[in-house]
Amino acid sequence: MKGLIVTVTANPAIDQIFITDRLAFDDRSYLRERAEAPGGRGINASRVLHRLGSKTLAIAPCGGPTGKRFEAYLKGLGFAFELVRIRNPIRTNRAITDAHGLTVKLDEPGPVLEREEVKRLEEAVLRRLPEAEWLLLCGSLPPGVPEDFYARLIGKAAAAGVETLLDADGAPLIEGLEAHPSVAAPNQMEAERLLNRSLILRSHFYEAADQIRQMGAGTVILSLGSRGCVVASADVVAEVVPPRVEAVCPIGAGDALNAAFVWAMTNGGSVLDAARWGVAAGTASAKTPGLDFAGLDLIREVYAEVEVRRVS
Repeated sequence: MKGLIVTVTANPAIDQIFITDRLAFDDRSYLRERAEAPGGRGINASRVLHRLGSKTLAIAPCGGPTGKRFEAYLKGLGFAFELVRIRNPIRTNRAITDAHGLTVKLDEPGPVLEREEVKRLEEAVLRRLPEAEWLLLCGSLPPGVPEDFYARLIGKAAAAGVETLLDADGAPLIEGLEAHPSVAAPNQMEAERLLNRSLILRSHFYEAADQIRQMGAGTVILSLGSRGCVVASADVVAEVVPPRVEAVCPIGAGDALNAAFVWAMTNGGSVLDAARWGVAAGTASAKTPGLDFAGLDLIREVYAEVEVRRVS
């Protein structure tokens, strides 16, 4: 019986966040608090899915002292996970954010995965496809993982009748689009790199989302941060606009958007309504301090204020 939502985080991390009074160059800032949590886009998505009541399984490689801390943190989050043991330690990512939501991210490239480790990671995903309804392929690929890794999994998932969401950048995004994922979910900067152009005007966002869809995705969710997202499917292009809120910590808001979109789709929602739930979740999570994510009650409050504007 299907119903499981599997997330794959090929390049997980220990996420460290430092919250300051302000971010200022050539001047002093004061550290207000710091936090640490298991990180990676797929891990964040599973955290949100779990909070929304979905059955989710997070798959990730894990090794070294950082891997031990990563696993210990995961055990306290309440959802199922499967870790593929690797020789090298997973990475540590750092983010500095201030009271206004301005954020600087410092990410490590990640551990080198050996060929056998990549094979075991892929096999761990394939074993779960018979019980999966959705497969979320999230984030960067660490050194040693082929650029077509996500594309191969998309093809296997399609053959098993599993919907896919691709959240990647660079070559893994290009290769993945050619495999025709159900949904591609780039953010603005990833879309600009993919299309080799700047996206400034609203019309640029509409055109970009539709152009990426024509590159192979069934639906595209172009995330625009605090401005919401643009959705492009075969039937419609629409802008999904959130209410104005005071962002406390925007880190992981895009992951919350993707997770809530899939959650809504599994509950019978339309693409536009799922995008509305996604923007609500991303906005609500940006209002949530630290490395935590909003629950359904807060997301529902924001959902009521999210506007969907059809473009075509």
